[in-house]
Amino acid sequence: MSLAYGNNRSAQLPPIVNRILYVKNLPFKITPEEMFDLFGKYGAIRQIRIGTEPNTKGTAYVVYEDIFDAKRACDHLQGFNVMGRYLVVLYHQLNYKAKRVDLPKEEERVEQLRRQFKSMGNDDEDDLS
Repeated sequence: MSLAYGNNRSAQLPPIVNRILYVKNLPFKITPEEMFDLFGKYGAIRQIRIGTEPNTKGTAYVVYEDIFDAKRACDHLQGFNVMGRYLVVLYHQLNYKAKRVDLPKEEERVEQLRRQFKSMGNDDEDDLS
C-alpha cells in the first residue's frame, strides 16, 4: 500500500521513517558527485558517506535535511537502476542492532532476584527454576 504524502507536511509518517537512508548495491565506482546528483533531486542533503572498506563497498548513508525529502527519495530510488545495479534503499534503524548482554552481570541480577524472592517467604524451589 502506497501512501501519498506529496506536499502535505502535516501528514504523520510511520515510525520507521527518518532522515538517514542506508543504500546498498551501489556500483563500486560511483563518485560522490554522482551520489549528490542522484539523491539531491529529492531535497537538500546534509551528508553522504560512501563505504570504502572491503566490507562496506557498495553501500552508503545519505542524510537529508528534511524527513519528507528522505521519504520521497526512498520511495523513488528503491529498485532504481544505476550503472547496471538495482539500488536497495532503506531507512537507517538506530535500534536495529541487538544489544549485547553482559552474561555474568545478567546471571548475578537473576541470582539477586531469586534471593529477594526467597526472602519474601516463597520457599517453593519449583517456581524459581
